[in-house]
Amino acid sequence: MKTIFDQDTRIELINRIASLNVDSKPLWGKMNIYQMTKHCTRWDEWVLGTHQQVYRQTFLGKIFGKMALRSSVKDDTPMQKNMPAGDLKVTETTGDVELQKQHWIHRVREYEHYANDAFIHDFFGKMTKEQIGIFAYKHADHHLRQFNV
Repeated sequence: MKTIFDQDTRIELINRIASLNVDSKPLWGKMNIYQMTKHCTRWDEWVLGTHQQVYRQTFLGKIFGKMALRSSVKDDTPMQKNMPAGDLKVTETTGDVELQKQHWIHRVREYEHYANDAFIHDFFGKMTKEQIGIFAYKHADHHLRQFNV
């Protein structure tokens, strides 16, 4: 399975991110290209612990999270379309797409030195490094496929 902790996989993601442009249109969902790139940057910052986040698992996550996590990382099946963005939803509709792409690429590169033992997914709960690597790849892949790259 692909993991964001693999250098070749990070290079693949970076190349796909670089191929996005201001005219990229989604195949599904409500986000435009700016919102998607900013959402993915925020999501990676959350996982990486860039802003010293406070992590908490939701009540429903405590009930269903582990089962959903096992299902999400058991194989290479991509994430389903139209999954909610949750608290990391981006409401502003315009911004510098090229700058946001560079921020996202920078965050993807940071996974080479991942060391956030405090990370707790808000739904899945505590995850192993292997699970984080697989799910972080799937999250980026999901949004890049959303924009047909």
